Amino acid sequence: MDSQVNITYITVDGYVEMHKYRFLYFVIFFSAYILIICSNSTIVYLIWIHQNLHEPMYIFIAALLINSVVFSTAIYPKLFIDFLSEKQIISYSACLFQFHVFYSLAGSEFLLLAAMSYDRYVSICKPLQYPTIMKKTTVSIFLVLAWLVPAVECAVPAVLNANKKLCSFILKGIFCNNTVYKLHCVISESQVIRDMIILLNVVLLPILFILFSYTRILIISYRSSGEVRRKAAQTCLPHLIVLINFSCLVFFDVIVIRLESYFPKPVRLIMTLQVVLYNPLFNPIIYGLKMKEISKHLKKLFCPAKMNQCLNTDK
Repeated sequence: MDSQVNITYITVDGYVEMHKYRFLYFVIFFSAYILIICSNSTIVYLIWIHQNLHEPMYIFIAALLINSVVFSTAIYPKLFIDFLSEKQIISYSACLFQFHVFYSLAGSEFLLLAAMSYDRYVSICKPLQYPTIMKKTTVSIFLVLAWLVPAVECAVPAVLNANKKLCSFILKGIFCNNTVYKLHCVISESQVIRDMIILLNVVLLPILFILFSYTRILIISYRSSGEVRRKAAQTCLPHLIVLINFSCLVFFDVIVIRLESYFPKPVRLIMTLQVVLYNPLFNPIIYGLKMKEISKHLKKLFCPAKMNQCLNTDK
C-alpha cells in the first residue's frame, strides 16, 4: 500500500478535444501503427530471407527499420490506452522510461545513419578495401554501439530526473519527450550542459560525420565515371532524404520546449504527430521505392504472377 501511495501521476494534456474525437484518434493511430509494423517488418523480412541482401548496407537498413518499430511500440500502446480512457494519465516513473526510450532510439537512428554513410564512403571511395574493412565483425560492432551508446547516455538524465521536485503535474504533450522538463520546479545550468553534451554526442557529431562522408563521396563521384555517379546517387540519396527528414523532426522537438507558448495547442499536436506518424512510415517507403534491390523483391512478393511485367517497369 505504501508503495502505491508514493506513485506520482501526470495528466497528459496534449490532445485537442479528446472527448469528441477519441474514437477517431484511435482508428487513425491504430491503422497507422499496423501499417508501420507491416511495412517495416516486410522489408526486414525480405532482407533476412534473400542472400543477395545480406550486405552491410541492407543490414543497416534493416536495423534502422527495426529501430522504427521499437520506437513506435514505445509510444503507440500508451496512446491507445489514452484514447480509450476517461482520464489521460501516466505515472512519472513510466513517463521517464518513455522519455529514455524515445531519445535513446532517436540517437540510435542518427548513429545508424552515420554507419550507413561510412559504409557508402568505403564502398564508393575505397572499393578494393571494402571487403576487408566492412567485415561482419565491423558491422556487428557498429550495430551494438548504435544502440548501446545512446541508451547509456540518455539513461543519465532519466535517472537524475527521477529525483527532481515537480511543480506541475500536467504534461503539455501526448507522450513524454522534453516537455517533461516543464514539470520541474527548476532547470539547473548543469542539467542544460549535460543535455547539450548528449545532444552533441548522439546528434550533432553523427550529422557532421554524415555530411563529411557524403561530401567526400560527392567529390570522388564527380571525378569518376558515370557508373560511379549513378551508383552513388542510387544508394546515397535515400539515406540523405531520411537524414534530412529526421533532422527536421528532431530540431522541432528540441526547440518546442522553448517556443511552446508561441504555438497554439492544435499546432503543437500536429507537429508532435509528425514524429510518431510521419518518420516510421516514411523510412520503409523511401527504402522500398528508392533501393533498387529491395524494390525488385517487393515487386516479386506482391505481384508474382506479373513478375516479368513488374520488372520491366524498372527498365
